[in-house]
Amino acid sequence: MAQTIPLNIIQADIHKAVQETELSSIPPRRFYTKYYLVVDGKKYPPKYILSLANKYANGQELNLDGFTTQQAVDYFNKMGFQVEKREEVPSYFDELNRFLEQTKTDDLKYSSYSKSFINLKVKVSFGQGVKADVPWIAFLKGSNTVQKGIYPFYLFYKNLNLLVLAYGVSQTHEPPNNWVLDNPTSISKYFVDHHLGKLSNYGSSYVYKVYNTDNPLNRDEIEEDLLDIIDIYNEMQEDTDMPITNSTATPQQDFQLSAFLEALNTTGLSFNPALVTRFIGSLLAKPFVILTGLSGSGKTRLAQAFVQWICERAQQYCIVPVGADWTNREPLLGYPNALNQEEYVKPDNGSLDVILYANDHSNLPCFLILDEMNLSHVERYFADFLSIMESQEAISLHAGGTQKRSGVPATIKWPANLFIIGTVNIDETTNMFSPKVLDRANTIEFRVTGHEMATFLDNIHPQNKQALNTAGASMAENFLALAGVKELPAQDTDREYINQTLISFFNELRKTSAEFGYRTATEILQLLRQLEVIDPALSLNQKLDMAIMQKLLPKLHGSRRRLCPVLSTLGALCFKGSNVEKEVFEAEDFDYETDQVIFPLSLEKITRMYKGAIDNGFASFAEA
Repeated sequence: MAQTIPLNIIQADIHKAVQETELSSIPPRRFYTKYYLVVDGKKYPPKYILSLANKYANGQELNLDGFTTQQAVDYFNKMGFQVEKREEVPSYFDELNRFLEQTKTDDLKYSSYSKSFINLKVKVSFGQGVKADVPWIAFLKGSNTVQKGIYPFYLFYKNLNLLVLAYGVSQTHEPPNNWVLDNPTSISKYFVDHHLGKLSNYGSSYVYKVYNTDNPLNRDEIEEDLLDIIDIYNEMQEDTDMPITNSTATPQQDFQLSAFLEALNTTGLSFNPALVTRFIGSLLAKPFVILTGLSGSGKTRLAQAFVQWICERAQQYCIVPVGADWTNREPLLGYPNALNQEEYVKPDNGSLDVILYANDHSNLPCFLILDEMNLSHVERYFADFLSIMESQEAISLHAGGTQKRSGVPATIKWPANLFIIGTVNIDETTNMFSPKVLDRANTIEFRVTGHEMATFLDNIHPQNKQALNTAGASMAENFLALAGVKELPAQDTDREYINQTLISFFNELRKTSAEFGYRTATEILQLLRQLEVIDPALSLNQKLDMAIMQKLLPKLHGSRRRLCPVLSTLGALCFKGSNVEKEVFEAEDFDYETDQVIFPLSLEKITRMYKGAIDNGFASFAEA
């Protein structure tokens, strides 16, 4: 921890670092911090921002194990930035004090200690059968074990009353990787340098911090130091080439939609639960989802919230702002360097890296979020993806045969664990989607009702978005398993009703050349099945309503003369009344939640399209 923070980092560099995190997201592990840097009302981890800022000032990011959170906080304070202390700091302080007290006794039991801390496994030992000279607490990630691996751990040298927080290195077996540190001091060397006598054990591990327990421990110091070393540990484990195994930081659990909804509520993010259900169900049914609707209604935020919640590593997702100048696939897939046969130029936005990472880590869900996807014509830059989505063929990247160029293989396939989420705004600067694109996606419309806006205004408070990070990572494997199931609803009375409903819509949509094919019919059935799995409380009509809204209506567009008759008939399929035009379309404040309405989501959308066609002479599913 001897690194000096360069003095030439200026406020402009800090703001550039903040802007970068807004575009690419903060790696999940960077939120475990005791303090927040506050810029324009938003909270950021100080060490990470300062490290990024150095890239703009001096050409490279600062080594995060070279300075403490407190040093970053002091730096920001001197520069006049606002820094806040976190209200609820993840703390191991009380457990550590209890551990130190127990070392004074003959009690070797450890079962009452917490088994995890910030998604790391915790192992505690006072000795096996005989009291150990050096009891310890280890914090383990992934496949690391105390016998084989690296890990932060506390060592208590009882005869010296010294508590050492160390970069632990296994002694029983050589670890598959090691700490990468600047001039580390081994515990053996520390004992020699400080004339502490003969070392009893663990000399090959490295010192992070030493505390004299003759004096009471300082809570602030203990909490900050442990969070810092865990931050370093997580960063190293993310960068390592260690193979992924089924051993994870926390035991895997079944995917629960309610857990994500609860996490959203605790962070202060406001989303209609039905909208979230549609989003998750759509991802499970088909790994391509389009979020469209009102600007600022939370499309990107919901996508980002989910990936932060379910992903364990920053490499699992990437948010890419689509450019208006994207005319080919290069912004997503890069290109071979024509002047250097050995080089492949990857896009700076990280899109190809996520795809390659997904190919190499098949047990982790990975996400590519294309923000404002329709700023350019989607078919121009996304054609390869649209093709392999169905064909399962490979995309050719370069003519290298089996040889990689700059770590990039000659071909790639769409990994089964890769999900693509596109967000869409509709205005004069954007482009409409073709049926080819809409046919391959679930399209979810975001709108804000008057009631939702009133609720939001009455409950505005700071959002604790960082609380989402990795909270659902223990459900990631089961989420992938659910996505891999392509079962259809059983052939029973419900299936007969589903088939009849779809045929009725098919016949009407055909009148405006917006009928659907076999692929859409199959994907609707798969969506109904996934909605049943994640929310069994949904009625059959509720699930059908979501499917109609997402898979059948998005392709509707046309003139008043062509569209209105079809909309009237479709509206009648959603309504039990005798005259949908008089009772619904022409009503001032129709209640879509009455028993007369079969499919409220779809009927409300059809009504808006009908009124739009009457007022403007033209209407489409996409609205500004």
